[in-house]
Amino acid sequence: MAFHGVLFDWRGTLVVSPTIEGWVAEALRRLGRPSDRSMVGELASRLERAGDDLDAPGMDADPALHRRTYLHVLADLGLDPELVGELYEVESDPAQNHFADDAAPTLRALRSAGLRIGVVSDIHVDIRPPFAAAGLEDTVDVFTLSFEQGVQKPDPEMFTRTLTALGIGPDEALMVGDRSRPDGAAVELGIATLLLPPLVHRAQRRLHHVTALCGAARRTPISHTGDNVPV
Repeated sequence: MAFHGVLFDWRGTLVVSPTIEGWVAEALRRLGRPSDRSMVGELASRLERAGDDLDAPGMDADPALHRRTYLHVLADLGLDPELVGELYEVESDPAQNHFADDAAPTLRALRSAGLRIGVVSDIHVDIRPPFAAAGLEDTVDVFTLSFEQGVQKPDPEMFTRTLTALGIGPDEALMVGDRSRPDGAAVELGIATLLLPPLVHRAQRRLHHVTALCGAARRTPISHTGDNVPV
């Protein structure tokens, strides 16, 4: 199978997100409050109890709903308003999600091999700035972000709109993600799909599987008729 494009999930695939403890500690640091282990642990245990309440259907397709849900759930945990607001700001800061060590070389290898690249993410904020900050803005042709699309994975529109923008068919694409329900839904559209274990630390190297499947180290660049097309 010759792939002409790769679709990447973002969180858990290209970047590692903060742990609950890291989330709490950063919010406390920004507020100038004590962030000793016992304090962080106590607050993290409260947040863990929120569970699926912070992942309601459709949240990532509607930023206003996302904010209302988070603020309501966090307030119901008995947290003070200032901490609730800062926790939300940290959660919504894409810079808190750090690229895997092998993300940049993988994206550049795929681009050098002539493949087109899309990032397909359920997210309520713009993640383009972190790519620019990392010098990777020229490695991605299309960003398909749920808050801009009004839908989120596993809705097939997230994948079909990306393919259309990339100018490739489902049989020419590889979807790479870390969760079976949202990312694995691509297979229902005829897109070959690679699910990797969720990224838990930056030094964890998993993306060599992508370049191996695409033969990125040995392929010659393919030509495309279109330029970068926004979704």
